[in-house]
Amino acid sequence: MSTISHPRRGAARSLPPRRAPSLAPLLAQGAIWTGAVGVLGLWWTDTSSVVGPADWLTDAGRITGLLAGYGCAVLVALMARIPLLDHRLGTDRLARWHAMGGRYTISLLLAHTLLIIWGYALASHSGVLHQTTTLVLDYPDMLKATAAFLLLLATAVVSARAARRRMSYETWHYLHFATYLAVFLAFGHQLSNGADFAGHRPAQLAWYALYLTVTALITWYRFVLPVRRALRHRLRVTNVRQEAPGVFSVHLTGHHLTELGADPGQFFRWRFLAPGLWWTATPYSLSAPPLPHHLRITVKEAGGHSAALAYLRPGTRVWAEGPYGSFTAARRRAPKVLLLAGGVGITPLRALFETLPGDVTLIYRARRPEDLALRSELDAIAVSRGAVVHYIVSQPARYSSPLTARALNRLIPDLAAHEVYVCGPPGMTEAALRALRGAGIPRRRIHHESFEF
Repeated sequence: MSTISHPRRGAARSLPPRRAPSLAPLLAQGAIWTGAVGVLGLWWTDTSSVVGPADWLTDAGRITGLLAGYGCAVLVALMARIPLLDHRLGTDRLARWHAMGGRYTISLLLAHTLLIIWGYALASHSGVLHQTTTLVLDYPDMLKATAAFLLLLATAVVSARAARRRMSYETWHYLHFATYLAVFLAFGHQLSNGADFAGHRPAQLAWYALYLTVTALITWYRFVLPVRRALRHRLRVTNVRQEAPGVFSVHLTGHHLTELGADPGQFFRWRFLAPGLWWTATPYSLSAPPLPHHLRITVKEAGGHSAALAYLRPGTRVWAEGPYGSFTAARRRAPKVLLLAGGVGITPLRALFETLPGDVTLIYRARRPEDLALRSELDAIAVSRGAVVHYIVSQPARYSSPLTARALNRLIPDLAAHEVYVCGPPGMTEAALRALRGAGIPRRRIHHESFEF
């Protein structure tokens, strides 16, 4: 373990006014639950009575179907990359909500399917298999709805943690486009077969408005805006430089880059228009503060796509979608800040280390000394702002230090007074969060960005 320490000149910098805790997450959740209550109101106003087992099962199927249809729209909206949501809530939080909502929605779809089949079978005094065949083959739009149901189930399977670990980000990303197709295929049967919509024009118009709004958001933010910005900013690769074994920086230039509104700590989804690379957009954080004509990302080889970036030629055209994420100075509340990085997780923290006002300390953990990417830059920033950098490596063992509350308190005696930004591989991040919570830092003052997809 080594430390670069200098007089604390950074504390003399002016600090932004202390901000009140953000209400954005509560407001967003409130809007989602209010919509769900409104959806339940469709069933309530259209149901006079529920009598007998068949009615109970069928109406439970109606409720779960309505909520599943609403859930599909919400899930797509959460991943529409709407800047207002992304910058206020954070990409990580939206992804967690999306994953949790996906599990609820799939459960509702399964319940809807089983309850409707069972309820209809009791009402018609037929077997479950016969009723299933009748529903799929004889009811309007049910073949498309069945295909949508199977697509959503397949998406849920590949989204399970065990399955995600066995596939690349690119494969997982493109499989998720099946969600859009499934939602499109399922929409028709909701209106043609749903008892809450048949003959109820206001309910139909409300449902159309919900889905058309989500479609417009997806079309604009996921497709139109990236193309528009690519034509406007005309990003190109200027240089690729190795920073550590298997780690390299890609330097880019372009036009009107200040219009992107990027902040240190944010990331873009980069599409490099080179053979074998153009078909996917991969997220990488800015590893230096954005400049009017220069951006930089720093990438670690972790698969075929990232490894190929080391061989990019100057002049290669680039499309950048973003900026995304709320891992920025806007989240800081305390005057003292700790940046805790692991491996290539140093990339957004290096940009924050240079630009965050106040008293800032950086802890950078890596496997070996040679794996400490951007070290010379970090040392220069520490000298310039009078900050402290602690470098901790696992090998050789005499320089290692456990990631525990006790070890962190030894390095930073007033640790509990700090705001903390954490970025690193999943295992390191989980250990850091446990250690920080054990050191008495409230959850609201711990900000982290996940490397998981």
